[in-house]
Order: sequence, then C-alpha cells, then structure tokens
Amino acid sequence: MSDTLQNIKTICKRELNGYFASPVAYVFIVIWLLLNGFFTFSLGGFFEMGQASLTMSFFRWHPWLYLFLVPAVGMRLWSEERRLHTLELLLTMPITPWQAIVGKFIASWLFLIIALALTFPVVITVCYLGDADVGEIFSGYVGSALLAGGYLAVTSMTSSMTRNQVISFIVSVVVCFFLLLAGFEPVTDLLPNSLVGIVTGLSSLTHFIAFQKGVIDSRDVIYFASLIGFTLFLNGVMIRNLRAG
Repeated sequence: MSDTLQNIKTICKRELNGYFASPVAYVFIVIWLLLNGFFTFSLGGFFEMGQASLTMSFFRWHPWLYLFLVPAVGMRLWSEERRLHTLELLLTMPITPWQAIVGKFIASWLFLIIALALTFPVVITVCYLGDADVGEIFSGYVGSALLAGGYLAVTSMTSSMTRNQVISFIVSVVVCFFLLLAGFEPVTDLLPNSLVGIVTGLSSLTHFIAFQKGVIDSRDVIYFASLIGFTLFLNGVMIRNLRAG
C-alpha cells in the first residue's frame, strides 16, 4: 500500500510541477479569474439582485465555464505523452497504469481546485456587503470542485484516445456538453415524461444545482464519484491497450 501511494504521489508531484513550470498555468488562472469576475458582476447582475448570495451570480456560470476551461487543462494529460513518445517510458517505470492515471488526475484536479480557491475575493465581497449564508457558499464550492473533477475525468479519458490535443479537446467538450444539456429545461421539455427522470439523472447540471442551493446530498456526491470512477476506468482500459500494443 505504501509503495502504491508513493508512486501516485510521485506522478502527482511530477504533473503538478509541470503545470506551474509553464506560463500556460498562470495564463489559465488569470483567464479563469477574469471570466468569473465578468460573469458574476456584469452578466450575473450581482449588485442588481441586492442579495448576499452567490447562487445565481457566481456558481450558475461554472458548468458553462468548465465546459471549455477544464478540457483545455486536461487535453494534454495523455495526448502529450503519446505525441512526445514518453508514454512508453512512463509505462516502463515500476508503476501500474492505474497509479499513473490516478496520479495525473489528482494533480490536474488539484490545479483546478487551486484556481477555484483563488476566487475567494468574491466570497469576501459578498460577506462584506451582506449577511451571506456561509453554508450555502461552502456547498457551492464543493459542488463546483466535484463538477470540475467530473469534466476532468472525461477529458482524461478522451486524451488517452488520441495523440492530438485538439481532437481530445473537441471530444471532451462534446461529451461534457451532452451531460450538461441532459438536465437543461429546454431539452427536458421535449422529452416524454417517462424519460425525463432517466435523462435528468444522467445530467451533471441537475446534480450541481442541488449544491448551488446549499444541499450536499449523498446522491449527488455518488453521481460525481461514479462519473469520475467510470471514465477513469475507461481511461485505464485505453492505457492498458496501448501498453499491450
């Protein structure tokens, strides 16, 4: 067990250092913070609402921002390894493909969580201007982190399918967009009543909305955990096939 954790930690540290060794990470964080500020205070109408809440002005935009930003972070996870032919070297190290997958995923997820945590000035602002519900804000952040993790796991899977990062990005956006639209009201209104429950149950948006409202439901946590686990499992199947080939 200790060797397994040590191998995952080594891969995680390697990937995380790789992010911050490149200016791309800082550019991403700046763009992320600017977009959050713009959507919260301009399009979100934070001041016009007159409420000390981030539900409608801040968190409501995260599923749409993550739709493009998360695939941009994760598209290189395996595509870059395949393009540079370093995947073979990685897989000849005394680690299992599963340890490499988990290590890479955790590193990228930590990077996204760091970027999310850097939005703390928004929380300070809303707490300063009014009596904010801290529990609701905390729940929103938990849901946002889980949503980012779900999108990232999908991107990690698509990244293992191709050595072209652009293709990985496009496929990831399409898959995540499908998960998002499955709970979008204009789409569910077109479905027969017998299918609405099934389709919305597959939607990342449906499960994220509960977190926005300050509710941490075990069913929503299980959904995101299942999404991450299933897509990383498929990721493992792809990597093992490459290794066998």
